[in-house]
Formats: sequence, C-alpha cells, structure tokens
Amino acid sequence: MDHVLIALFIASSGLLSLVAAGHALLFKRDSRSALVWTSLNMTVPIVGPFLYWCLGINRISRRARSWHESGRRISGTSIYPINDDNQTCVLLPVAAFHLNDLRTLADHIVTTPLRGGNQIELLENGGNAYPSMLAAISRATESINLTSYIFDVQGVGTDFVSRLIEAAERGVAVRVIIDALGEKYSKISPAKAFRGSKVRFERYLPLRHGAYINLRNHRKLLIIDGREAFTGGMNINGDLSSAPDKAVTELLDIHFSVSGPVVADLQRSFLEDWFFVTGERLDDPLFFPQLDSPGSAVIRCISDGPDKEFRKLEQIIIGALSCANHSIRIMTPYFIPDRPMISALITTALRGIDVRIVLPGCNNLPFVQWASQSLLWELVANGIKVYYQPPPFVHTKLLLVDDIWTLVGSANIDTRSLRLNFELNLSVFHAGFAADVRTHFDRVISPETEVTSQMLENRPLPVKLRDSFCHLFAPYL
Repeated sequence: MDHVLIALFIASSGLLSLVAAGHALLFKRDSRSALVWTSLNMTVPIVGPFLYWCLGINRISRRARSWHESGRRISGTSIYPINDDNQTCVLLPVAAFHLNDLRTLADHIVTTPLRGGNQIELLENGGNAYPSMLAAISRATESINLTSYIFDVQGVGTDFVSRLIEAAERGVAVRVIIDALGEKYSKISPAKAFRGSKVRFERYLPLRHGAYINLRNHRKLLIIDGREAFTGGMNINGDLSSAPDKAVTELLDIHFSVSGPVVADLQRSFLEDWFFVTGERLDDPLFFPQLDSPGSAVIRCISDGPDKEFRKLEQIIIGALSCANHSIRIMTPYFIPDRPMISALITTALRGIDVRIVLPGCNNLPFVQWASQSLLWELVANGIKVYYQPPPFVHTKLLLVDDIWTLVGSANIDTRSLRLNFELNLSVFHAGFAADVRTHFDRVISPETEVTSQMLENRPLPVKLRDSFCHLFAPYL
C-alpha cells in the first residue's frame, strides 16, 4: 500500500510539474522568463509549481480584462460616444512636425482623439494648486467629479471636505472616488468625513473584496461642470503646503489646470471609473456641455490600465524617445524602468540626443530608490545625465521632448504605473507650456547634483549588494 501511495505521489508531482511547465511555455512571452520557470517547474517538483502559481502567473491583467469581458468595467467612450469628426483634422504645431510619427502611434493605440484649442497651466506645489482647485469648487453650479488616490482629511483635506459639502448643499451634484488602499493614508477616513452629507462618496476596489495591492486607481482628477479640470500627480494630501508663501514643505509636486475640448475626455475617464465602482451609467449630455477653445494647446487624454489591450503609456514613451531630435527631460519620483525602456533610453542617448533624468535625492520609499540606484550605472555609462534633486521629497512626474511635447499626469516610470495600476496622463503639444516645463527642469538641474560614474562605483560593497537585491523585486515595487 505504501508503494502505491508513493507511486501516486511521484506521478502527481510529475504531472503538476508538466502542467506548470506547459503553462509557462504557452503564456510567458519573454523567452528568458519562460526558460527559468520551465526549468524550475521540471527540476524542483512541488516547490517549483508552487512558486510559479504564486509569482509566475500574471493574474493582474487577466483579472482586469475579465472586468471588461463581464461588463463590470466599460470605457468612457462607450458611456458617452465621441462625435467629433473635425478633431481628426487637428494639426500639430510647426515645431512638432517631426513628431508626427508619435501622433500616428497614439492614434492607433488610444481611443481618444488629439484635440486642439486647449489651455493648460502648470500649478507648482500645493500653495498654487489647492487654492485654484478650491476656488473652482466654490464656483461650481452643476457638477463636481473628483478622483484621488490619496485624500488626507487632515490639513488641506479639511478645506476640500467643507467646500465639497457646501457645494452639495447648494444643489451641485458632487461625486467623489477615493482608492480604497490610498484611503488608508488618512488617519480620518474620508468616508467618515462625508457621512451624513449630500456628497456621493465611493471607494475604488474596496479591500473587503480582496487584498488587492495592484489594480489600484492612481488617477488624480477634478472636473467642474464639465468645463474645467485639474489633473496631474498631486494627491489631496496634508503634507503639501496650502500656503503660497511657505518655502519648505515635506513634499513637492506639480498639478495642472486644463480647459478646452479635452475636458470632455477627462470627464469620460471619470465616468468610466464611476461606472466601475457603482454600476451607474452617467450618460446625461449635461456632463458634456459645448466647450470653447480658450487656447492653442493640442492635447490628448490617455487613460491606461492593466485592462487595456496595449500598454499605451509605455509604448508612447518609447515612441517619443525614438522620435526625439535633440533633447529628452524626465522627472519622476519612482524610476525602475524595465529592459525595453532602458534599451530605448540608451539608444536615444547613443544617437546624440541630450537625455537628462531628475530623481528625488530623498525618496519616501527607500527600497525603490535602492532598486533604482542599481541600474543608474548603465545609463550614466552610456551618456545619460542623471541628477538627484535635494530634499524634500519630490513627487513630480514630467516628460519633455524637444521643448515642444510634454507628457504629464499620474504615471511614474515603473512597472506599477505602466502595467499594474490605472493611470491618467495628458499628451501635450504646445511650445509655451513646454517652455514652462523646461524652466522648471532648468531650475532644479545643476552640476552639483549630477550622479557620476565615480559616485556609483564608490558605493560600499554592502550598499551595492543591497541595491542589486532590491532590484530583483523591480516587477513588484
């Protein structure tokens, strides 16, 4: 009897290894990954398949796409279709004609069109952004739609709560979506702060439905009456100063005020998330008023997430690198690019493009900074200039190409933003806006803060080992 049980155990272990190895061969697109998992499954029975089940299977994209297939999540364009045929004729600024291939790439992978006639303004830090957002809330007459990853009820969050409640009391339809994981950053729950008011508050992917670390809604968006919007990388967070004259804050960031035809696409992005969290389809034309053309910025709204067929942001960034003629400027708090992105950056630099990357010298997530440091030597060795911005922590996310095209929004250059979470960015063709962004870059870049090969080489051996160890977990950071 014992021999039979042993034989059954061996047969079951072998079958399990074969099934796991076959799954890896079928679904792992990277040949190196397929080789590693197939070898592990075949040579280490039980343990190999167990590790593959826990770490090797990409459940994130599969689960997100299942939402689309089941109808739980639908696109904003399905909620309120786009009927703007004239937008297909939008021309790029003359200075951006060499980026027409980038426009063509986006036309193929992004459903929202490129829209002309917009105005976009850079709002630096909470001292400029928060008063503008609060004033917009106060003048709202019909609707306020707000999405944020973090909503810290303390500090400036108190002002937002009171203004939103006041708006709801005077008859404005106020809807708020806060990511359920991001909500935990606030000691006082936003749900509790809005309880008893007329504000409709919803959590994005409540944790009671599963301990989802990924699939989070990282978007930041405020839309007033469907006519003006605020978006970017700035949370509603008490760590940012709401006083314009306060010189030192614990965290620096940038947000953007937007008006013009592209606001309709930002509205669609919110309504997409609202349908996901409530099942309520808001397709009332009142959300989409006739919009003027207050400026000359050509902008495309790019909403991205693991439920999309294409990795839109990653492909657009790599496309922009390949189209650049003279300069690339990148600023991001979390910089852990994958191998295709690293190769694209190096190739761009080697063909003579001035590539500069600005990272925070003091990161709020040290292990992310350690993982990032382990790959900087390769970039620096190939002519890319990297700078550390002195404390406080800088949460700004900017990509500037040839002083004419800018990518701004919520996404970082890491796996979490480009593949695991839901993000919202704007692709902007406008020389004036690009000049403001370039001014911001030039203000923080200096020879004293440049990361050199010698600095990286002189790291103590324990530090190098620590950094390289953290980089092993780059796909999960």
